[in-house]
Parts: sequence; structure tokens; C-alpha cells
Amino acid sequence: MLTSWFMSDRYAGALLGVHAGDALGSTVEFSPWSDIQTRYPEGVREIVGGGPFHWPAGHATDDTDMTRAVLLAYLDPGEDVVLTAARNMLDWLEGRWPGRVEGKPPRDVGRATLTGLKKFAKTGDATSSGCGPGQAGNGSLMRCLPTALAVRDRARRIDDSMRISAITHADPRCTISCAAYNEIVSSLLEGRPAEESVEIGQTTARELGGQAVVDAIGYGRHLLPAMLVRTGQTFLEDDAAGYVLDSLSLAVAAVLDTRPLPDVLIDIVRIGNDTDSNGAIAGGLLGARDGAEAIPPQWMDVLQFADEFRAAAAKLNLQGSRRD
Repeated sequence: MLTSWFMSDRYAGALLGVHAGDALGSTVEFSPWSDIQTRYPEGVREIVGGGPFHWPAGHATDDTDMTRAVLLAYLDPGEDVVLTAARNMLDWLEGRWPGRVEGKPPRDVGRATLTGLKKFAKTGDATSSGCGPGQAGNGSLMRCLPTALAVRDRARRIDDSMRISAITHADPRCTISCAAYNEIVSSLLEGRPAEESVEIGQTTARELGGQAVVDAIGYGRHLLPAMLVRTGQTFLEDDAAGYVLDSLSLAVAAVLDTRPLPDVLIDIVRIGNDTDSNGAIAGGLLGARDGAEAIPPQWMDVLQFADEFRAAAAKLNLQGSRRD
């Protein structure tokens, strides 16, 4: 039987892994592998901020902010968790958010996310606002993890994962990636090995008819992050520049890498391009695998929402324990 401490540490690790990967990657966002190799031959090893949007060290980018929007929906769901999540995302877009002047927009927002949230602002309908087929960025995968922490029932967890993705990203590659990813997270939280957890995620994608997602997970199983950073050649379809299946493949490769969390996450960022989102998505799986204790204290000390995420993780873990 898993101890309460183990579960609490894994819950916190998952959320804080997203936050840490996001913050680590923000320093070199949009930079190609070759530039990172020149500027950071050993990789970005500390959370220092900067990057094209001049982030303060440890500040949330859109990845962590949107994860927080989904997280808050489960902590205070109102009448419908999907609608509440959409409203929280709209608050983020319109400037009702910690660390920002009221009404000031975010520094960075993806195209599909902006389109979906503007549609939601007009209609109030979270079920038909997202960009459909053809828009398959990683903007919903980067934020989907709270569903795995909050929902113990598998059928509902899959449904919530796909519906919350569809607020902005309704392409099946996105919705099914979110469902598969959250099944991997849920399995890791239960203490299953990474390989078994990845198999569970791949089976979920297969059940949902997402062959492209099945293939992306399969490809990730053969990638070695330490080898990728030696050559910069990933042979990913979009070269890790924001395509949802590329980010999913890298996250799978990360969680199957047996090295300590910091070493793996540093290498994921070293691959380049959409470094903050790739770091966040991989970081969520690594945190669920290794727990918050695996995140370096000097990283944790600067994370904007570290205390809030720890408290939220403890609350969700307690709520789940009461249902079990």
C-alpha cells in the first residue's frame, strides 16, 4: 500500500515538475539546438529567467499559468469543471491573474489558445470554442496534468482530459494526447514503473482510435535524450517546435530515461525550439515518477507558484484518499 507521504510527494512533484520544466526552458525558448550548444555547452542548469520574453527567474510562462487555470477548476469546480477551466483561462488572457497589472495581457499566448479563448469569450460555450482539425499544437498538452491528479475514475478522467483540451485544441491528436498523457501520470502516481505506465498511455490512445498518438508514444520509447543532445537530430516531424506529438514523444523519452530528474530535464531543454513547453510536459511526467523531492532545492526556491502548488497537491491527494 502506498503511503500518504509517497502520494503527496508524487502529486506535488507532478505539478512542480511542470513548473520547473517551464521555467528552466523559458531561458532559451525558440532557440535552436546549435545556439543552445554554443551558449550553454552543458545545458541550462539553473532557473535564471530571461529568454525572448525577459521572464523573471522562476516566473510562470503560459504553460504553468494555464496548468494553474485547470488546477483551480478542480479545486473550485462550480457547476462544470470544463466551463470553470475555460473561465479561468479567460481570466488569464484578460489579465485577471497573479503577478500582472489588472487588464494587462500575457506576454506570450499561442495562436490556437488565443483563437479558442476569444471564441469562448463571445459564446460562453466551452464545448465548441476550440480550433478543430489541422491545429495540433501542444497548447493543451502542456496544461492537462491537473486532471490526472483530481479524477480517480478512469472514464471520467479521459473524458475531462479530452473536453478540457477541446476548449482551445479540438484536433484529435491533441485531445487523445491529453487523455493518454494523463493515464501515464495517473499510473505513475499509483507507483507503477515508467515502462508500464507508458504502455497504459499507449493502450488508451489505441482504444480512442488515435493511431498517430499511438505512434508518437512508440517513437518516444526509442528516443534517448542524452543521445539527442549530442547531435541535435531528433527526426521529429516539427523538430520539437510546438507540435503536440513531438512534445508527447519527448515526454515519453524523458520518463523512460532512468537518470535523475534534473539531468533528464536539462537535456530535454537542450534539444531546443519550444523548450519551455517541452520542458513542462516532460517535467510533469518526471515529477510524477520521482516526486517533488527530486527537484533541486535551488530550482524550487524561485518557482512563482511553488507554495500554492504544494498546497493544491496536498488538497487533491486528501480528497482522493477520502474517496478511496
